[in-house]
Amino acid sequence: MVRQRVWAAGPQEKQIRRLRVTVAIISDIHDNVWNLRSVLAAAGTADVLVCCGDLCAPFMVARLAEGFGSRPIHVVFGNNDGDLYRITGVAAGFGNVHLHGELFSDQLDGRAFVVTHYDTVAATIDRGAAEVICYGHNHQYALERRDGCWLINPGAVMGYTPAGNREIAVSFVLYDTRTNEAHGWQVGHGNRCGEAAPLPGPADSDP
Repeated sequence: MVRQRVWAAGPQEKQIRRLRVTVAIISDIHDNVWNLRSVLAAAGTADVLVCCGDLCAPFMVARLAEGFGSRPIHVVFGNNDGDLYRITGVAAGFGNVHLHGELFSDQLDGRAFVVTHYDTVAATIDRGAAEVICYGHNHQYALERRDGCWLINPGAVMGYTPAGNREIAVSFVLYDTRTNEAHGWQVGHGNRCGEAAPLPGPADSDP
């Protein structure tokens, strides 16, 4: 399969559809370099990485960039990304890392993406204007299809939720731009590093 590097599409590129692009979607790393290593290994065939925020320390930008190779990475900021000055400085050293503030809205391989950290913000986004809405923040994996739009919370790379003060599955989502399909994956919990097990499919699917 021939893969091409795909960035957020420019004005002339938005009408061009590639053969296929796989987008890996992650969120809420919270400095857990070990879980991030497993997730990036399991998502190794993806062409583009989207991070929905809460990397936390600036050095996590380097871990993302080095772990995903030279392929494009799109990042929005979360409420725990406090040192934005140094995060921006680290990202400047990697040409494939693109920081988008608190909202990313553009096309990836002809598919309209909107990415935010907050579930409350995601709930207000016009689903008629987007094909894929990605968010995180609440550390709750969710894969839904509403009004022809994907609503994707990939869960927390951290593997922990403050709700109930407990460990949760370390998860991520892979989205296929050609088929418009999304699938959740879990690492850890008996899987070796770089291996992933499927998570439940979309809830409230459109007919």
